[in-house]
Amino acid sequence: MSHALPRPADDTETAASRAGVIVAVLAFGGIVVSLMQTLVIPIVPELPKLLNAPASDTAWAVTATLLAAAVAVPMMGRLGDMYGKRRMLLLSLVLLVAGSVTAALSDSLTPMIVGRVLQGTAGGVIPLGISIMRDELPAERLGSATAMMSASLGVGAALGLPAAALIADNFDWHMLFWSSAAMGVVALLLVLLLVPESKVRTGGRFDLVGGIGMAAGLVCLLLAISKGGDWGWGSGTILGLFAAAVVVLLVWGWWELRTEQPLVDLRTTARRQVLFTNLASIALGFGMFAMSLVLPQLLQLPEATGYGLGKSLLTAGLVMAPSGLVMMVIAPVSAALSKAKGPKVSLMLGSLIVAAGYGLQILLMTEVWQFVLVSCVIGSGIGFTYGAMPALIMGAVPPSQSGAANSLNTLMRSIGTSTASAVAGVILAQMTTDLGSVALPSENGFKTVLAIGGGAALLAFVIAGFIPRRQPAEAAGSAAGSAAGSAGGSAGAPSPVAAAASGAMAAVATGEAAASGRTGFGVPSGSGGTTSERAAVSASVATAEGDEGVGIAVSGRVLGAERVPMAGAAVTLISLGGKQLGRSVSGGDGSYGVAAPAAGSYVLIASADGYQPQASTIVVADDAPVTYDVLLSGTSGLAGVVLSADSGASVSDAVVIVTDVRGEVLATGRTDVLGEFTITDLVPGTVTLAVNSPKHRPLALQVEIGGVGVTRVEIELRPGVHVRGTVRGSGAPLGDALVTLVDAAGNVVATTTTGLDGAYAFSDLDGGAYTVIATGYPPRAAGVTVSGGDVDDHDIELAHGGE
Repeated sequence: MSHALPRPADDTETAASRAGVIVAVLAFGGIVVSLMQTLVIPIVPELPKLLNAPASDTAWAVTATLLAAAVAVPMMGRLGDMYGKRRMLLLSLVLLVAGSVTAALSDSLTPMIVGRVLQGTAGGVIPLGISIMRDELPAERLGSATAMMSASLGVGAALGLPAAALIADNFDWHMLFWSSAAMGVVALLLVLLLVPESKVRTGGRFDLVGGIGMAAGLVCLLLAISKGGDWGWGSGTILGLFAAAVVVLLVWGWWELRTEQPLVDLRTTARRQVLFTNLASIALGFGMFAMSLVLPQLLQLPEATGYGLGKSLLTAGLVMAPSGLVMMVIAPVSAALSKAKGPKVSLMLGSLIVAAGYGLQILLMTEVWQFVLVSCVIGSGIGFTYGAMPALIMGAVPPSQSGAANSLNTLMRSIGTSTASAVAGVILAQMTTDLGSVALPSENGFKTVLAIGGGAALLAFVIAGFIPRRQPAEAAGSAAGSAAGSAGGSAGAPSPVAAAASGAMAAVATGEAAASGRTGFGVPSGSGGTTSERAAVSASVATAEGDEGVGIAVSGRVLGAERVPMAGAAVTLISLGGKQLGRSVSGGDGSYGVAAPAAGSYVLIASADGYQPQASTIVVADDAPVTYDVLLSGTSGLAGVVLSADSGASVSDAVVIVTDVRGEVLATGRTDVLGEFTITDLVPGTVTLAVNSPKHRPLALQVEIGGVGVTRVEIELRPGVHVRGTVRGSGAPLGDALVTLVDAAGNVVATTTTGLDGAYAFSDLDGGAYTVIATGYPPRAAGVTVSGGDVDDHDIELAHGGE
C-alpha cells in the first residue's frame, strides 16, 4: 500500500484550475473547427447564384474541405509528435482563420475553394488537442477531458446548423465566414496564452515521400466516393480513381513498412486494439452521418409528401441542436464508465444506443418531438463512442505516437462519413416519389438509409467485441500507486517518494497503459552501453530544460527483456512533492535524457506498453550528470488448464515450462489439483509452452502473449499407451533378454531387459507403427501398431539357431 503525503490545498486547487482551463480551451477549439464544417450548409443550394458558377463546380466548396482535412489530419498529427503538438495546433488555427478570411472576401468560385481548402487543413485540431491532454493532464482528469474533446466534433456539428441558418437568414452570407474567422482568432489567442507545449517528442525527420503518397491515395479514394453520384459510379473517371487509390495506397504501405521513420507506423496501427478501434470508427462515422443526412431533409420536405414536416432550415437546425448538448453531457458519463469497466464497454454500449436510435426513427417519423427524441438518443450513443475511442487508441500506443495515432483515428471517422454521404446519395436518388413534376426521395428511401445507419452501428458493436479487454483506468491507477509504494520505502512507512511516484506513474500510464502494480528494477550506470554512447546521451541533455530551466542531466537507457533496448518508453522526472520536472521518450537505442533543476533527490518513472512501470529514487549531485539505466519487466501473464484428452479430467502436478524463441527458459511451474497454472511477468510476444505429465505424452505449442493482461490457454494431453509382452525361448519364459523398441523412422525409442518371468513393457508411447526386437538367442523382430489403446500380450518366441 502506498502512502501519499498531503499536498497543499493551494497547489491542488491551482493544478485543478489549470487543468480545467486547458480542457475548456481545447474543447472550444474543437467546437470551432466542427462549426466551420457546418456553417456553409445553409448556402450550398444558393452558391451557384452567389458565385456565378455551375452547381457541379460550387459543390467543390464542400468537397475541397473534405479532401484537405483528410490529407492534413494525419500529417499534422505526425508533425505534432515531432515538433510540438501545441505548435501544430496553433498553425492549424492560423490556417483556419486565413481560410475563413479568404472565403469571406470571395465573390467568385476560385477564392472560395482556396479558402475552404485552408479551412479543411484545420481538421487536426481535435486529435492534436487530445494528444496535448494526454501529455499535460493528471490521470484522473484525462478520461473525461478526452471524451469531451472527442465529442466536440459532434457538438459543433449539431450547434452549427441552427447558428448558420440564423446568420444566413438575417445577414449577408459573407458573415458566415467572418464569424468563423472571429471564433478562430479567439481560439488561437486562448491556446497561445493558456495551453502549454508538450515536451513529449519523437524527433527524427518528416517522411515526405510517405506524406505525398498518403495524400495522393486519400484524394483518389475520397474524391471517387464523394463524386461517384455526380460523375457516375460506372464512369471511367470514378473507376480509374478507385484503381489509382488501391495502387497508390498499397505502394504507400510498402514504403511505410520499409522506411525507418514512417509517417504512420503501420506496425503499431496493426495492433489488435488500434486496428479494431479504427475499423469501428469507420462504421460509427457512417452511422453518425446518416442521421445528419436524413433528419434535416425529412423535417424540411413539404407536408404534401405525406411524410415531410414542412419546417424551415432554422427549425430543422434547432431540432438537431439538443443532440449536441446531450453529447456534451454524456462525455463525462462515458469517461466514468470507461474508468470503471474499460473504454471497450463504453464503445459497445454507445454503438447499441446509436442502433436503437435509428430503430426508433424508422418507427417515429410523424412529429417534431419524435425527431428531437431520436436525435438525442443517437447523440447520447455518439457521446459514449466518441469518448471511448481516444482512450482505446492512447492505451495502445506510446506517448510519442499519440498525435499521429489520434489523427489516423479521426481520419477513419471521416472516411466513414464520406462513405455514408455517397451511399445515402445513391439510395435517395434511386428511391424517389413524384410531387407534381419534381422527384423527391421517397419515405422508403429514407427508411432504407436509416436502417443502413443502424446496421453500421451494429457492425461497430460487433467489431468492438474483438478489441482486447483491458483493465479499467481505476485498476491501472491503483496499480500505479502500488508500484510507487514498493519503490518508495518499506511497507507501512509514509514515504514522499511513494506519494510522488503514485501521481506521476498514473500520469505516464494515462489510464489503461499501466496494467500491473509490481515494480521493475533499476540498473546502476555502467550496466549497458559504451562510454561513448553514454557521453553522447549526457551531452544531448546537458542543457535540457525542465519547468525550472536549465539543469543537471539525467540520462541512460531503458531496457526490456534480456536487456534489449526499448524505443518509445516514456520517462518522467518528478520531485518528491509530485511536481513533474521533465519528460522524455527513449530513442531507438533505448536512450533517454531529462534534466534535474538542482542537486537533490528525485523520482524517475519509466513506463512502456506491455511492461510494468518502474519508480526509482535517484540522487543528483551538483558537479556531475547522472547516468541511470532502467530495466522493465513484462506485465503480461499466461494462465490455463491442463486436461486429459480422453476423459476431460484435469491433470494435476504437470510440469509447465515457458521458453522464448531462442529456447531459453523464461519460467516454470506446476498445475494444481484442478489442473490450472499461472505464469506471471512475461513480455508480450511468441513463446513456446511445454507441458509434461506422468502417464501422458508431453506436448509443446506456440502461444502469443498479449500486450497487457493474462493470456489463457487450454491444453489437452493424450495418455501414453504401452506395449507389453513376454519373451519366450523353447516355450518357457526367457529372462535377461534384451528388448529394443524402434519407431517407423528407425529411431531407438527405448530398450529394456526381461526379468525372470520373461516380461517386458514399454509405456508412454505415441500412436504409430513400431518394431520390437528381442535378442538373446538369434534376434527376432516383430511389428506392432499402436492406435490409441494399450497393446498387451505382444509375446515374442525366440529359438536357437537352426531350429
